[in-house]
Amino acid sequence: MIEPTPIDGRPSEAEDGRRLVVTDPADDAVVGEVPAMGAKETRRAIDAAAAALEGWRRETAASRAAAIARWAALLRRDGDLLAELLVREQGKPIGEARGEVEYAASFLDAAAAEGPRLHGAIVPAADPTRRIFVWPEPLGVAAVITPWNFPLAMVARKVGPALAVGCTVVLKPDQRTPIAALRAVALAAEAGVPAGVLNAVTGEPAPIGEALLDDPRVRVLSFTGSTAVGQALMAKAARHLAKPCLELGGHAPFLVFDDADLDRAIAGAVASKFRNAGQTCICANRFLVQEGIAEAFVDGLARRAAELVVGRGIDPRTRIGPLIDDAGVAKVRGHLEDALAQGARVRCGGASPRFPGLADRFVAPTVLDGLDPSMRMWREETFGPIAAVRRFRGEAEAIELANDSPSGLAAYLFTRDASRLMRVAERLECGIVGANDATPSAAEAPFGGVKRSGFGREGGHWGLEEFASLKYLAWGV
Repeated sequence: MIEPTPIDGRPSEAEDGRRLVVTDPADDAVVGEVPAMGAKETRRAIDAAAAALEGWRRETAASRAAAIARWAALLRRDGDLLAELLVREQGKPIGEARGEVEYAASFLDAAAAEGPRLHGAIVPAADPTRRIFVWPEPLGVAAVITPWNFPLAMVARKVGPALAVGCTVVLKPDQRTPIAALRAVALAAEAGVPAGVLNAVTGEPAPIGEALLDDPRVRVLSFTGSTAVGQALMAKAARHLAKPCLELGGHAPFLVFDDADLDRAIAGAVASKFRNAGQTCICANRFLVQEGIAEAFVDGLARRAAELVVGRGIDPRTRIGPLIDDAGVAKVRGHLEDALAQGARVRCGGASPRFPGLADRFVAPTVLDGLDPSMRMWREETFGPIAAVRRFRGEAEAIELANDSPSGLAAYLFTRDASRLMRVAERLECGIVGANDATPSAAEAPFGGVKRSGFGREGGHWGLEEFASLKYLAWGV
């Protein structure tokens, strides 16, 4: 399977003919090939986006929204095929992959709804001889760089709002998982998005990122990925003052107070920690549990985690698929070894199951007791299926431990005390709080972080505003 990469509406190859091979993380089978593009092809994509900008921004908001809504319908139409592609190139279980398709379509629905509602204002002027008008305008060409863990949903979450505002886009999907993203781009064209409005480049990130941010016509950068890469891209974007919207690494605390609904907290912990084998930016990474409920919580979580089936994502029984690559496996196993060496206790899992004919990229869902701030797992995002628990005495200690991180994307708290819920939520240093809710992300809500987790928001009208600038007209009458 050779996937075409569209630039200016036409399938394009790398000028030197090179291709990247995309493989299944479960068994290294070839899923397909994509062009190994670089700076030259990226500049062609920017040329196409720049040429299409004036026509697209002059479309009515309703017309742009209609195309985006048709795109959402096409994602749903091809949902089974897209889900199977997600399983093969990313490894997630088929049920989660189907959920990602719907999640992606929901972001396009939201963008289509919010686009026509992005309006300006008439501001009452202090001077009676002046009238003040304010309206939003598209920033211009947008560089969109998406991650491997949600290859389809992140395209929709970023590109939908950009198109709704009137920007044109150059999309760079992760080189490990580009195929579902390219299928999505093809469906956008089928939905009526004109040639040149949405272009894609595939290949290694360094030359493409450099070319994107070295061009002054690129006015906005939307990136999801690691903090280190986000910092490097932001420095490059500063050359021409392209506006950055960065959704970077997370390190979410999961607080469980003595008065929590224990069954609900355990179910939430499983949902947050083990989705996509722990490879999500908002998954719980540090479980902080009050002493009075800690033993019951750890026992219950260990029992539930031990029931999760590990295997290939295409098997409908599977709940934990492979990790994305060998580097990811090495990091997760390194965190586990470090924690055990420093006294953590295994309550379930801790093994690396092997399956005949499959790659060595599977990690059993694991629950550890005795998490300590000296451990790597406390300081670094694990990105794997390991739930590590530390006990706390009171509310003040819980907040202090939760905020003991340079990251601030998401946090979770479980309590039946409404006053405590609000008090703690206000003091948590993060952009997203799930209170008795382990899956807080929604297309209509603002997703993003603080501190080293970046800035900018995706979702709802806030996501559209990242791609818009305000123009102010002062009219003397």
